[in-house]
Amino acid sequence: MKKLLSLFMAVVILTLSCIGVTAISLNDGLDALKAQFLPGEGPAVNGYSVDYRYFSPVKQSDSTKYPIVIWLHGLGEGGEEGAQIKKNNIAYWASDEFQSRFAPAGGAFIIAARSREEMGITWENCTIEPLRAAIDDFIAKNSKNVDLSRIYIGGFSMGGKMTLKMAVAYPEMFAAAFPICPAWSPDTQATEYLADMPIWLTSGKLDPLVNYNLAVTPTWKSIVASSNVPEECRFSTLSTVRYPDGKRTSSSHHAWFAVNYDMFAIDNGAYPDMTTVNGLGEEVTLTYPKGMISWLTAHTSDFDGSAGIGMGNLEKIEQTDSMITADSIASFIQSLIDIISQFISNLFNPLPQGGC
Repeated sequence: MKKLLSLFMAVVILTLSCIGVTAISLNDGLDALKAQFLPGEGPAVNGYSVDYRYFSPVKQSDSTKYPIVIWLHGLGEGGEEGAQIKKNNIAYWASDEFQSRFAPAGGAFIIAARSREEMGITWENCTIEPLRAAIDDFIAKNSKNVDLSRIYIGGFSMGGKMTLKMAVAYPEMFAAAFPICPAWSPDTQATEYLADMPIWLTSGKLDPLVNYNLAVTPTWKSIVASSNVPEECRFSTLSTVRYPDGKRTSSSHHAWFAVNYDMFAIDNGAYPDMTTVNGLGEEVTLTYPKGMISWLTAHTSDFDGSAGIGMGNLEKIEQTDSMITADSIASFIQSLIDIISQFISNLFNPLPQGGC
């Protein structure tokens, strides 16, 4: 029964998350930015390797040390090489404007890894060691220009789950993490390994796939309960999930569009329908241009570049991937009802031009 429920949830997630996932272009430069990402691949571990697309800020004769941002896609964006860049807007972070926000270097490497879904593999425990090996290999190949103290990891949905798992497994490597609607709700046994790591969690309140109340909020509470730096942790909630220009996304699961645009609206004002609090419960007001990128680069680690060994801390804790319970299934169904009701309401009560 558990396997059947897991299969059902995977099919539903893949179906719904693919609806409208093709990103809208907010300017004519997005395709050009995506084209700047180059292919790469890590070494095989246990017969499996992780390929990736990466952006490099390094210029000719450049000795600057740059941060690294690891970006992990959601289910449905790993079916072919390069899909993890084509199907979302993380390429905005390669723009001159967003690169300039990576202090003090004025730029950052961006590595968008892929889980090779054409092989039937999503972000699972078997991909943890190959992903770490790919990151270690990239660092070794670019050691002259990598700031080891500023390595960050983030991703959405299944990639949000992998973000948390990688951070728990290897907390010494990452200076901060930004999971978005993560499809894993770790307990305090796991989050104790994140005690000194700033975490920025983002979610849609009506998310039909990773339930806000039963999955995301418990994750936030667990992070805060374990944290030694709660004032540095953040939780952004989107009451209605919108693109940076204010138009609604096709699903309340698509909270990553806010992160892709550095948590500001396209006019550089407050992101629509979003509130942010820190781990002390205090409201955080974001002032342009200091959004998520500036928050990331404010945090550093003592990472010395040592390669990862095995699955790190995940070998010490009980492994549970499934969030399926009777309550979560009931909540999932209720969320679908809410979304359908909202859709019907919009049909009969359309918003003014430009507002939906």
